Amino acid sequence: MTGFATTERPLDRGTSDRLPSVAARLACRAGSTTTTAGVANGFVQGNLAILPEKLAASFHRFCQFNPKPCPVIGMSDVGDPHIPSLGIDLDIRTDLPRYRVWRDGEVVEEPPDIMVHWRDDLVAFVLGCSFSFEEALMADDLPIRHIERKLRVPMYRTNIACAPSGPFAGPMVVSMRPFKPADAIRAVQITSRFPAVHGAPVHLGHPRSIGIADIAKPDYGDAVPVEADEIPVFWACGVTPQAVIAAAKLPFAITHAPGLMLVTDLRNKQLAVL
Repeated sequence: MTGFATTERPLDRGTSDRLPSVAARLACRAGSTTTTAGVANGFVQGNLAILPEKLAASFHRFCQFNPKPCPVIGMSDVGDPHIPSLGIDLDIRTDLPRYRVWRDGEVVEEPPDIMVHWRDDLVAFVLGCSFSFEEALMADDLPIRHIERKLRVPMYRTNIACAPSGPFAGPMVVSMRPFKPADAIRAVQITSRFPAVHGAPVHLGHPRSIGIADIAKPDYGDAVPVEADEIPVFWACGVTPQAVIAAAKLPFAITHAPGLMLVTDLRNKQLAVL
């Protein structure tokens, strides 16, 4: 049975009993390629890294050594595109808006599905995403500018080195949200409760001190303005594996396109710690 066969079962269900997360994945299967920021509020979104089995153990250790940018929330069996713990109907090959196919550390294609690229030796890793804690920020009336403007969150490569594992080594990537100082303090308090999705920020203010030359020119995502009475607040980001894949010049890998995530059936509240 091919992965496309799995799309028929949810499509046959009535819309009234369809979870927002399932609807989001069905939209991807139907061709949606828009950012998932603000989509299926309440449900965990994930970053994606798919690697050959021979590199999976080293990458898993890399994630364990670098839990801030790479918190693993799901992992597939070798050659299996399904991760039932994240969604009973989930197909990792079709259920993201857009993917990146990497060869020798370069992006060679950004397809809407990876059916033709899937192999029997691949292992999929799903990493926690800051979109999950954004729900908690908004519930406390903290504004999220990229969501307000329907943009992708701005992301930057930094001079913060990740702990290496095998071929995996390179810079941490961070995502940025601007806040007034008092709101930034509250954002630190709120996101500290979500270690499975990056937790508290890794840096506040002064972008140059973490290697960001121009905050108006993100390496991934879209630029958002930082007003005169605001400071930029930076969280570790699950796009970090992409910077590491590029640095390692891996022969083959697949990731999500930045800002276009996997929507799972996990609830954000399941990841909060008191």
